[in-house]
Amino acid sequence: MTYIARRIIMMIPVLFFLSIIVFSLIHLIPGNPAQVILGQDASPSAIRALEVQLGLNQSLPAQYFSWLAGVLHGNLGRSLLDGQPVSQLIVQRLPVTVELAIGTIIVAIVIAFPLGILAAIYRDKWADVATLFVATVGISVPPFWLGMLLLIEFTVKIHLFPSSGYEPIWSHPLQNLSVMTLPIVATGFREAGVLLRMLRGSLLDVLDQEFIRTARSKGISGWKVIFHHAVKNALIPVITTGGLQVAGLLGGIVITETIFSLPGFGSLLVESVFSRDYTTIQGTALVAALAVVLVNLLVDITYGLVDPRMRT
Repeated sequence: MTYIARRIIMMIPVLFFLSIIVFSLIHLIPGNPAQVILGQDASPSAIRALEVQLGLNQSLPAQYFSWLAGVLHGNLGRSLLDGQPVSQLIVQRLPVTVELAIGTIIVAIVIAFPLGILAAIYRDKWADVATLFVATVGISVPPFWLGMLLLIEFTVKIHLFPSSGYEPIWSHPLQNLSVMTLPIVATGFREAGVLLRMLRGSLLDVLDQEFIRTARSKGISGWKVIFHHAVKNALIPVITTGGLQVAGLLGGIVITETIFSLPGFGSLLVESVFSRDYTTIQGTALVAALAVVLVNLLVDITYGLVDPRMRT
């Protein structure tokens, strides 16, 4: 518990620093939100009046502390465009992104673990070469390109999957599955390639160690050595890579949601940037940063569970 508490306390200054970055960088986007809302034909007096109403006439530190006070009370502000609470917009869009992220992780694990173990066992054999080929293709092909390719082949040409019409999985599971399959495959294939290579390399290092040779000399079967001794010890670098992949997954998901017209968190962020909706951009960016910090916290906690030496 001390280890976990220490990690949680370390998150506080990180989150404070991130809040400053999120708030500051948004003001680097060119364009006046009041001008965007009122249109190009708006008079200067109308623009100034709206700036006062939105608090945009205040100094940046004053705007930051006002925003931070709201965030600490669970209030991310209201959209500058339609006045809806930003937290409500995020809650509406987040399930799509979470489903896409979970599906991506499942696809990556299902592909990477059996193939990675197979490649390590049959090192330098045809199975290893074929597996490395799959991993290299997965890493080399950008998710957006694979997404467009899948969309053209399976949606436009043979009409196997719909191009739109997202439904929540709890209201219409089959429709949801048909819409989400291609985006999940597009993002999951690349993550599988990265994870596969890392697992193979880590397993090969472990299989060359003395305790594995000792286990084999005692007559323990090859598969038992792999699953009871080697895989567990090979997981630490894989967890590191997996954590970084999950943290970096948001960028790929934003593009994938845009390509497949999914009403998710990433597409909300993109729409907010194009419309100069400052409060929505700040809210979505802060939630994304918080998600990355929480993933890193989970990775640290998992380290401690897998390897007790990490708790010291």
